[in-house]
Amino acid sequence: MKILLTNDDGIFAPGIRALCKELEKDHDVTVVAPDRERSAAGHAITIHYPLRVKEMEFDGINSKCIAVDGTPADCVKIAYEALIDEKIDLLISGINIGPNLGRDVLYSGTVSAAIEGLLLGLPSIAVSLVADDHWDFKDSAKYMRKFVKEYQQQDLKKDVLLNINIPIDYKEGTKVTELGDRGYTNSFEERLDPREQKYYWLAGELVEEGTAEGTDVTAAKNNFISITPIKLNLTSHDHLEELKKWNI
Repeated sequence: MKILLTNDDGIFAPGIRALCKELEKDHDVTVVAPDRERSAAGHAITIHYPLRVKEMEFDGINSKCIAVDGTPADCVKIAYEALIDEKIDLLISGINIGPNLGRDVLYSGTVSAAIEGLLLGLPSIAVSLVADDHWDFKDSAKYMRKFVKEYQQQDLKKDVLLNINIPIDYKEGTKVTELGDRGYTNSFEERLDPREQKYYWLAGELVEEGTAEGTDVTAAKNNFISITPIKLNLTSHDHLEELKKWNI
């Protein structure tokens, strides 16, 4: 298969390189990723300045690697429209440094890159490593190599992306899940720069996690790999008829 790899941690991040090393054993891989960290970039795209690209080389990687001075969604767009001539069979975004669970997916550049893939008609996967402070991507990359082999045998609709979260010490197997609930504080620290000018720094922390069964949050907490199918249509169909009754 022709596989496009991207991420939001940047082209120098260990997760994407570990994944590339595994997948290029079986597939034709091209890496197109941001030239620096773009975590929590969401689905932003660049429209007010040009995008610049630079081909990179990394020890132990044979695949073509291209750095883009844009967002994760930019990387997918420019790869599809301008940088890769061959038909892309699969887009994988990751392996992210840290989980993308529950409402994280709304902020995540990793997941947004996979969503951009869907918008372009590409089968897409987002994958993240669930860990606290020890970031070893070897096992998660090997898991993804096996997962892609299974993915090839299936016929998943192209309007669905898979959001995969892999605990670093997973031993309990895999759960197919729905998005769970994670809550954060949104405190801003007021600081002064060297010129005594005021600025603010977002200092939110994870304060609560849902415990509902069948969710990605609960699966990760219990050391299971979670696989969550996500669709693009955000319409609340339950409320359509109710809204039609309003005097509007």
